[in-house]
Amino acid sequence: MNRIDANGKDFRALNEELRKAGTDVRIENCMGQRYLAAGMSGKNLAVQGTPGNALGSYLNGGTIRVCGNVQDQTGDTMNAGTIVVDGSCGDATGYSMRGGKILVRGDAGYRVGIHMKAYREQQPLIMVGGEAGSFLGEYQAGGTIIVLGIGCEGRAPVGRLCGTGMHGGKMFLRAAALPADLPPQVSAEQAGAEDMAEIDGYLDEFCTAFSFEKKSLFDRPFYVLRPNSSNPYKSLYTFN
Repeated sequence: MNRIDANGKDFRALNEELRKAGTDVRIENCMGQRYLAAGMSGKNLAVQGTPGNALGSYLNGGTIRVCGNVQDQTGDTMNAGTIVVDGSCGDATGYSMRGGKILVRGDAGYRVGIHMKAYREQQPLIMVGGEAGSFLGEYQAGGTIIVLGIGCEGRAPVGRLCGTGMHGGKMFLRAAALPADLPPQVSAEQAGAEDMAEIDGYLDEFCTAFSFEKKSLFDRPFYVLRPNSSNPYKSLYTFN
């Protein structure tokens, strides 16, 4: 494995070293460098420390694993690949992502999955193990968002106005009850057998990534949120 010491380097120098490195790379002593691995493909990157905003923006393939927290806009407009975060993530994670997967063990900030979209086989996924902040899935147009609410007892694992402007895709919330302020663009119901079968492989992937016991996730119901069929946003953004 190629090792890169990020200490004292700006993001341009760091990304240049990453481009020249081999397939398996470890970046050590990362401290706030932005745009790390922007547009990367074909590499497996491990990051020790705290990368700055827009980690993995425009990611085109490969994997990024962060042994810690990440800041805002992780996976911004990513196309493919996987980002795994052992800690928590900031605001606007997965902003406009259109492919690939983001798995977060801990909590997430505001506006996660904003403008998330899908096209044919490009079906992006965001999974949050803990809680997500307000405006989760704002203007979501495709893909899947799953919030497991691990450690969140007695309340919905999301902030205010979840799904505002939602007109495509699905959200799954593991919760004792739904949030009280869902906007009119969203319809919600307890997930059925077909819904759970749809995300079963994703749950396996999350539990494998973070050495989590899958059966412990079924101690409370999952709810599925979809665009409301009478919602005016759908006719503004799609043709069907």
